[in-house]
Amino acid sequence: MLKIDNINVSYGHAKVLHDVSLEIRHGEMGFIIGRNGAGKTTLLKSIIGLLTPWSGSILFQGQAVVGLSPERLSLAGIRYVGQEKKVFASLTVRENLEIAAYACQEPVEKAIDRITGFYPKMKKFLDTKAGLLSGGQRQILLVGRALVGTPKLLLIDEPTQGLAAIVIEDINDIMSDLKQQVSALIVEQNLAMVNRLADRVFVLKEGKIVSEIDDKSMMSDTRKLEEYV
Repeated sequence: MLKIDNINVSYGHAKVLHDVSLEIRHGEMGFIIGRNGAGKTTLLKSIIGLLTPWSGSILFQGQAVVGLSPERLSLAGIRYVGQEKKVFASLTVRENLEIAAYACQEPVEKAIDRITGFYPKMKKFLDTKAGLLSGGQRQILLVGRALVGTPKLLLIDEPTQGLAAIVIEDINDIMSDLKQQVSALIVEQNLAMVNRLADRVFVLKEGKIVSEIDDKSMMSDTRKLEEYV
């Protein structure tokens, strides 16, 4: 689904990612963990085209994508949900979904059915201004909006950051449901979520992948994972 080979990314003269390589296979949910400043967000932004690596390659379903715009990559089937939880605040939840549906040429009702299918509580907020939603509800709206048009790969940055424990459980349940539908690469510090959902864990330290874990027994060793975050 996704193959990254030795990419290097800089902000000006400051090199942030150093020869990063990873793969996500069809149907996998991969997680990136690491301390703040390790380059996790930079990696996701490089995949979706918000940043351009100065060397290395990124293949999506076997096709080179470095240099393509975020818009083209989104329509090709990669969707990015940033950590800022930015919605169109002055528009309703329905209108936020309509925008995504229009871009993907998907019927609006199908887009609404998609989000209310995994989060039925959103039905009562369809005509509410998105800016009035709680942080957790905005996160769920963003994930639902990203799913419009049946993408193949989700990139999600810190989906549980700053959320209450009860909302994190909702996010966990939603991501568990999505695991049957779409491949994903997720930046997350909540190790309980990583333990529950990960097929593969990539440890990023100072811009380098220092460990790749695909052994479930190792992923469930929270004490070991805590050393990385």
